[in-house]
Amino acid sequence: MKEFMMIFKSEINESFGPSPEQMQSNIQQWMDWFGGIAAQGKIVNANRLSFEGKTLKPNNVIADGPYAEVKEIIGGYVVVKAANIDEAMKLAEGCPILNHGGHVEVRSIIAMNG
Repeated sequence: MKEFMMIFKSEINESFGPSPEQMQSNIQQWMDWFGGIAAQGKIVNANRLSFEGKTLKPNNVIADGPYAEVKEIIGGYVVVKAANIDEAMKLAEGCPILNHGGHVEVRSIIAMNG
């Protein structure tokens, strides 16, 4: 099995303000989707990323925000095990971010053997 990273991206929407019921529904959708992949024994690691961050640029220049110059944010990721990228893409189907205009980028991971 190879490892693939699914990166969850969406447009920045500062006016997004879901109700508590909508938030609970969204959380449940994510839990159900993750649960389906976990039940297959395919999840290696997953995390949500905060909005706080800094970026190190050449010449030790530090900029506030991990996404200050882009229109998209990366909200989180999951690392899964799959036989190939087609299987990893199949696992990405049904990701809740797709219901809100976001998308899932799937990339193969190249192990760094040191």
